[in-house]
Amino acid sequence: MARALLEGHARSFLDGFNIAAADWRSVHEGLREVSSDERGFAYEGAAMYAAIRDAATMGRAQAVSLLSSGPGDGYVHLIRVGTGWPYALVSRPPVAPVGSTPLLRWLGLDGGGFALAFFGGKARLRRFCSRTPTPAWAEKVAGCGRALWFIESAGVPAVCATIGAAPAAARPHLWSGVGLASCYAGGVEADGFAELAAACGDYWPHLAQGSIFGVAARVRSGVVPRYTSVGSRAVLDRDPATVANWSEQALAGIESRGDLAAYGEWKSRLRHIAGAHR
Repeated sequence: MARALLEGHARSFLDGFNIAAADWRSVHEGLREVSSDERGFAYEGAAMYAAIRDAATMGRAQAVSLLSSGPGDGYVHLIRVGTGWPYALVSRPPVAPVGSTPLLRWLGLDGGGFALAFFGGKARLRRFCSRTPTPAWAEKVAGCGRALWFIESAGVPAVCATIGAAPAAARPHLWSGVGLASCYAGGVEADGFAELAAACGDYWPHLAQGSIFGVAARVRSGVVPRYTSVGSRAVLDRDPATVANWSEQALAGIESRGDLAAYGEWKSRLRHIAGAHR
């Protein structure tokens, strides 16, 4: 059942890309036809197309900005992730600011890491995790962790084993990605989320931070699936609305910044908030 759910998300991503490629002028209308639970994944796929369109026109098309406007504002997290997919093999992809959420630009690195591991498998994930750590590397590793959730079809023991075998420097970021994927994409029930929370040990703050990202993205879209609510309560012991509010609280004073250091500070603050409410 978990594999079917996650493969459905992957198909929605492809649908979004194809909708954007087939009729870019009416992209929002086309994406509106995707079921509400799956629309975020479709926007992510459309964002991959938009990033390619911008690259082909040296930015003149402003495709990512167009996609992020109007109805796309509710899916800005997924759009930013999607812009990183074409740059999986680039050490630092272009990350242009988007509207009122400049810090979310760095989710493009997460998208690049996801694509790298999703297509390269665990062997590629292991090699990338063994690289010399940098701030940008850390964000791509988080994307690898998110992909790991899909690669293992939400199999908690296999996910834990892969992270346990990774270099120590990569583990917190892999757990962050797993937290985001599990709460946004689902695949386990309350006992599975509890198993994750127990297995991550000292990395719980990173699992929690990723979980906050996943929950906040769902809340922003206005559609919160049952599994997101279950994960929010199982990992963070709070309802999705409260968790999404934590994300907004942590932005105080840095919401207008777009540098990678501020993005790291945001994540650090979320870990602190989650720990304080544990």
